[in-house]
Amino acid sequence: MAEVVVKVENLKKYFPLRRSIVEFLKRVPPRSVKAVDNVSFEIHKGEVFALAGESGCGKTTTGRLIVKLLEPTSGKIYFNGTDITTLSREEEKEYRKKAQIIFQDPYGSLNPRFRVYNVLEEPLILQGIGETKSEREELIIRALESVRMVPPEEFLGRFPHQLSGGQRQRVAIARALILNPEFIVADEPVSMLDLSIRAEILNLMEDVKKRFGLTYLYITHDLSTARYFSDRIAIMYLGKIVELADSDTLVENPLHPYTKALIAAVPEPEPSMKDVIKEIPIKGEVPSAANVPPGCRFHPRCPYRFEPCDKEEPPFIEVEPGHWVACHLYSKR
Repeated sequence: MAEVVVKVENLKKYFPLRRSIVEFLKRVPPRSVKAVDNVSFEIHKGEVFALAGESGCGKTTTGRLIVKLLEPTSGKIYFNGTDITTLSREEEKEYRKKAQIIFQDPYGSLNPRFRVYNVLEEPLILQGIGETKSEREELIIRALESVRMVPPEEFLGRFPHQLSGGQRQRVAIARALILNPEFIVADEPVSMLDLSIRAEILNLMEDVKKRFGLTYLYITHDLSTARYFSDRIAIMYLGKIVELADSDTLVENPLHPYTKALIAAVPEPEPSMKDVIKEIPIKGEVPSAANVPPGCRFHPRCPYRFEPCDKEEPPFIEVEPGHWVACHLYSKR
């Protein structure tokens, strides 16, 4: 078994909702949005681990918790065996060198008033890397070359609006790489790019992963790219992981009804996807994370629900080696 780089244990992130005056006067108990609710998983060294699901399922919040852009309500996050939820300020600064994030929006994540040079120089200055401007410039040029923006001198003076979407995302990847991290959270890194550019960026990310020995958490709503790019996939629904398996197994032998529905919803599925399942009739919309259904969270929309589904939360069980699911169809059989 490969070395564990990231270990998440019973992770929760609740966002409290402000009560109205009427609710306050009626003493209605405070409510929270349960964005991430008791999530656990491990990511192994050199692995691409995908978190997949619809918007609002908690996958982006999970990624932000791991890189400490958010603090958890409860639970533990271990990086190379160290609990990062208890780091001092200095330890946190060191951790940020090792764990970086690539955001979904390559334009919104880059300061529009910064030239490419400044975008890449900023993390070096914040971390105290490079004693002189010439040393920092050498690191910046090397980072641009690593994401195939050549010749780098052609891009150093450009502003983000002077770059294409693909070029902006390459700059974002270069910014993540410039501190020489071990682990990168890639939050929907290709979802806002043209179809013609997506495979190109994913191939680039695979290339730098091999060259620099990186480990990825890949966050996506697209199971096609998750299968193409990742080693294992975890499916999230309403703050919970409902299924986890290696990529091929999950796509070719999905167990959870929600996973089957996600695969059925792929616009142009691969032949192997088409052969596995037929369209799953899911009812209604995703419930609010502020008003989570009792029992299995998917039961109001599930075509296979039966008696325990609306009362008991299904356990997360290993049905086959490495294939986990939270569904009463398997726990009650």
